[in-house]
Amino acid sequence: MASFVKINDFVANAVENMDLESDQLKVALSNTAPSSESSNPTADTNGILGNVTQISYSNLSSRNLTTSSSGQSGGVYKLVLADLTLTASGGSVAAFRYIYIYNDTVTSPADPLIGYYDYGSSLTLNDGDTFTIDFSPSNGVIQLT
Repeated sequence: MASFVKINDFVANAVENMDLESDQLKVALSNTAPSSESSNPTADTNGILGNVTQISYSNLSSRNLTTSSSGQSGGVYKLVLADLTLTASGGSVAAFRYIYIYNDTVTSPADPLIGYYDYGSSLTLNDGDTFTIDFSPSNGVIQLT
């Protein structure tokens, strides 16, 4: 399983702009390393979807995420997302390596990033193929202390 990398700007955006329990979270797919982007989305003040080179989503199922639970216990907040299965239908989907999670509800800044997974090499979905993003139900996607 790929490791989750938190975007630097996420913490400030979470405190100031997000309601992770009810906002619509989505995934964005890219085949460009964050450090190779013209504005590295992991760097301070660059943590928005506009700084990510996305693939074409033709032939790809919905990228909407479902929040399973969001809350704190003992001073630790945990966001748990339901697994998402991406399906290619009607043709292949462009190669991707990075899967970003972003907040599609927040408009200022527009589409702030939460973090991303690096799968280590490019993946391609041919017509009929599926790819499941397996989120940990016990650890959640992210924990804040």
